[in-house]
Amino acid sequence: MSEWLEAADEAAALEQLHDLGCTDGLPVVIPTIERVERMVLASGQAADMVLGVMGPALGVATVEKVAVAAVMAGCTAEHMPVVMAAVQAVLQPEFDLTEMQSTTHCTAPLIIVNGPARHDCGGIASGFGALGPGHRANASIGRALRLCMINIGGARPGSSDMALLGHPGKFTYCLAEDEEHSPFTPLHVGRGFAPDDSVVTVIGAEAPHSVIYSGNADDPNDAENLLHQLAVGLANMATNNAVLTGGGAVVVLNPEHAQILSQANLTREHIVQRLFELTHFPKAQLKQYGGSFATRITGDDDYRAFNAPEDILLLMAGGSGLYSMVMPSWCAGKHKNSAVSQLVELNPFCEIPG
Repeated sequence: MSEWLEAADEAAALEQLHDLGCTDGLPVVIPTIERVERMVLASGQAADMVLGVMGPALGVATVEKVAVAAVMAGCTAEHMPVVMAAVQAVLQPEFDLTEMQSTTHCTAPLIIVNGPARHDCGGIASGFGALGPGHRANASIGRALRLCMINIGGARPGSSDMALLGHPGKFTYCLAEDEEHSPFTPLHVGRGFAPDDSVVTVIGAEAPHSVIYSGNADDPNDAENLLHQLAVGLANMATNNAVLTGGGAVVVLNPEHAQILSQANLTREHIVQRLFELTHFPKAQLKQYGGSFATRITGDDDYRAFNAPEDILLLMAGGSGLYSMVMPSWCAGKHKNSAVSQLVELNPFCEIPG
């Protein structure tokens, strides 16, 4: 169980939490016993239920400790199912959390939400500015996971979190897919879940890289040109994807760019297959820019930035216009920084009394 602290008032409690290194540097909601108990109740689980062990400090992640982080992050009770699923996802061995927390690379867990939980858990934004300020659910859910990683996982800058600079997504990094307007099957369906499942997919990702493309409906190569632009963003020679290879990455299409590809009769599977093909590069290029990393590549003159098309996560979100986003990844760890998907358990979560 958690160790409870005492303070004269909430202002003093906030300063105490800052002094102890328990915050992300921003003010937090004070996790009083009453607030935490209400958040535990929202989980539908016992406070002492163990979800797993969180590295690098190997802290035991109980429901109560996750509830503490959720309160501190400003979550409401309806956010708790998604927070729980996100924590469960990063605790899977395939996520390589301990290694990811300790790397010098600028990687942070990107939380992608699909299914009914997008609406049922506080209205997780998928449109304009979904990764920016102004969306409470997105900001609070992503921040709750980060506070778990700090206070349960023990990742603190310069001692156990060794990211050389980090990026703003290490405060919070969460969005939903705009399934209602997307011309493609949702991400979670592409990963084997049912359309009505609520699913959180988490991948360690860099900050979003903007990809500019102005469509031209009169150009028969419009869709192919867009795919080439996206491929450059995904795996140019400045990315780990092109140099270390073998990891995953994310493509967030804005509605206009999604429509360009859809009108060319391209499905989700066609798009990731073509992006996979466009991220095959000459080994000589890696040798020139990647130095000793090229010695790992044997065989043919060309090498692949990704092991399989399915390693490229594709979704639609944001406002319509010139800019889509790609998020390259770390590509290291035992499981190569794999994406992990976790069902959001909505039914067991009970309603909080008013």
